[in-house]
Amino acid sequence: MADTPYLVALALLERGGQRALPLTGKSQSPKATPSEDPGVEGQTLALELLLRLWQQSGENPIRRLDTEGGLLLVELPMEVMQERLPLLKAAWLNGGDSELFLQELRKLAGRVWRLQQARYEDLRFVAWP
Repeated sequence: MADTPYLVALALLERGGQRALPLTGKSQSPKATPSEDPGVEGQTLALELLLRLWQQSGENPIRRLDTEGGLLLVELPMEVMQERLPLLKAAWLNGGDSELFLQELRKLAGRVWRLQQARYEDLRFVAWP
């Protein structure tokens, strides 16, 4: 189970003048084969996160903090998800540098994607950075 990857959708944003880093995730099947993008599982996680943000936007205004790395889908080993991601998140929420957060996240992750959408085209995942 320790080497089972965990897929996480996360957003770097500001809500009501304070930093927030909402996330949602799902463990992947150990039998899952690596592919170019996270497919339906990734789309579902991104939609869940965006829906949650939309629902909360009525309470406080939401502002994204990074245009390239503001909404990411990250594949992490379970151990990193449980032990390292919470520490990295806490450091960023307490005023840490966004670029440093993204660099450290990239080091920990197996694969990272950002969502991209062009008018009249389907959403697609693009490897990041």
